[in-house]
Amino acid sequence: MNKSVLFVVILAAALTVGLYTRPKVVVRNENKQLGAVTSGGHAMQAPTTVKSGTDSLNVASTENGAGQSEIHEKPVSPAQQERITALETEFDKASPTQKETIGGKLIAVFREATRYDSAAHYAELIAIAQPNERNLLRAGDEHFEAYTFAVDEKKTALLGQKTRELYEQALEKNPNLLSAKANMAMTYVNTDTPMKGIMLLRDVLKQDPTNELALFNLGLLSMRSNQYERAIERFRQILVNNPTSRKAQFYLGVSLAEAGQKAEAKQVLAQVKKQEKDPQILAAVREYEERLK
Repeated sequence: MNKSVLFVVILAAALTVGLYTRPKVVVRNENKQLGAVTSGGHAMQAPTTVKSGTDSLNVASTENGAGQSEIHEKPVSPAQQERITALETEFDKASPTQKETIGGKLIAVFREATRYDSAAHYAELIAIAQPNERNLLRAGDEHFEAYTFAVDEKKTALLGQKTRELYEQALEKNPNLLSAKANMAMTYVNTDTPMKGIMLLRDVLKQDPTNELALFNLGLLSMRSNQYERAIERFRQILVNNPTSRKAQFYLGVSLAEAGQKAEAKQVLAQVKKQEKDPQILAAVREYEERLK
């Protein structure tokens, strides 16, 4: 993937809202340096690539919280620290039924302070106190978010493993938690069995052929491995059912441009430019429009 794709995909992080608040496209520039973005636009650590059939798997993650690169954190304010200390004391003294409410407040403060691994820790404690579907799913979601921000390889592996364990427990209670399956799929990349991720995403689509998260993840993975025709197919599928998805539309435009389908790429990117207000995204679109002249 060339430098222009690296540039526009990083800038496209600003479009990561709503359904796609999580992870995670990894891109390669001409110097074979790897990078990736999360919803916050942070660069992420490089993984390996695995190809199988028409889909490829290549994602990575970065982390906020203990053991992370300080550049990704914002300081905890005195007010936040005071709130955290008080809530932690209250949480330790709480009964199992009270821990969910108090722990929810702690999670909110830690998320506000971008301490995602701490939020995940308390989400797990809540799930241990009350291991119902809701709490297990939240614990899995919080660990997955911490995973997507992980920098250290060892911590990434631990967070990925914990994410899978919690999602698997939630799925035992409700096998139809498709978002859990789609998220869990992305944690298999840096394991010894990365193709499990692709298989999970395909399994989600068997259950729900229009599932946006699975389609989007597979589209990004195809884009990452330069399978632009496959990426185009995935993003088109999303837009059939959700024509207002700016993120899918943007990546469709980029994929069309990279696939050499200049006329349609111009049309799609022109539509993105009409709808998008973010100056960085508009700059990315303009760069592609220059390339397509």
